[in-house]
Amino acid sequence: MFFDRSLYILFLIGLTLIIGLEKTIAFFSRRQKLKGTAAFTLGILLILFRWPLTGFLIELYGLFILFGDFLVTIGQFAANIPVVGPVIQRVLETLAGGRRNAELPV
Repeated sequence: MFFDRSLYILFLIGLTLIIGLEKTIAFFSRRQKLKGTAAFTLGILLILFRWPLTGFLIELYGLFILFGDFLVTIGQFAANIPVVGPVIQRVLETLAGGRRNAELPV
């Protein structure tokens, strides 16, 4: 499932339909997001050229760079889950590395 080529194309089309073409281009072309965009694009290309595991790992790194700012928000939402919520929140805040929703795409 993670290595299905059409899944990535549908992800990009869905993101574009949700937030619009201009905001999608603006999000992926920000100076601080260029490293993540390059890794994400390289990962997709590697998957398309039949290097699925390597492409997926590089793409995962790119997604973490691109959408890492949302980890704190997800952690705040997860804190409401009984028993494991606070643990999940601490882990996600640690992974975020102090990023506090600095620049959301929308």
